[in-house]
Amino acid sequence: MFAREHIEYEALDLPDRMDLTDDQMLASAQRFYDLMRCRHTVRDYSDRPVARAVIEECIRTAGTAPSGANHQPWHFVAISDPAIKKQIREGAEEEERRFYEGGAGDEWLKALEPIGTNDNKPHLEDAPWLIVIFAQRWGEFDDGTRFKNYYVPESTGIASGFLLAALHHAGLVSLTHTPNPMKFLNPLLGRPDHEKPIMIVAVGHPSEDAKVPKVAKIKKPLDEILTIAE
Repeated sequence: MFAREHIEYEALDLPDRMDLTDDQMLASAQRFYDLMRCRHTVRDYSDRPVARAVIEECIRTAGTAPSGANHQPWHFVAISDPAIKKQIREGAEEEERRFYEGGAGDEWLKALEPIGTNDNKPHLEDAPWLIVIFAQRWGEFDDGTRFKNYYVPESTGIASGFLLAALHHAGLVSLTHTPNPMKFLNPLLGRPDHEKPIMIVAVGHPSEDAKVPKVAKIKKPLDEILTIAE
């Protein structure tokens, strides 16, 4: 928590420094790509449990993400309680039914056809953990005074990316789920109104017969996602 009376700039020598050769940098970048290209969005989960400590460490990694003014405008709620997961599934499926019954529009629904999704979300109960990511519109000093957070969607999005990478690095699979709206999550999880739930992440191990959409393996080549000016 920030202290209102102690906001000033103080420079520190860079505390952590990597000193790799050019070849080592390239090899490291390639190893990370090889790891991340094996990440898949998975909807089929086994009943193998995941230790709470693993989830905590992955969220700790997410908390190291850069953010606007270093306000770190995020909060993560990790849920393993079956009763709460069931309520989350029920609330999410209610919103999803509206989506698939016309709320999304024909173009959006057509775009989803190759993914094979519908309003049935059993993974929200089957996955051993759900992580709900909240974006905080404002924060509080230690005396309770409010302060504005900056670049909240961007900051929380970066932290979410860190989380997904950490989960994959830990040997887990995940699925990002974004029913809209998700206001039912605040009272269910005891979070204040100034926090906006932006994502539910299902986390666990894939089932023996887990499937992924064939189209999900199609990624744009580098020359379509990169322009270099030098």
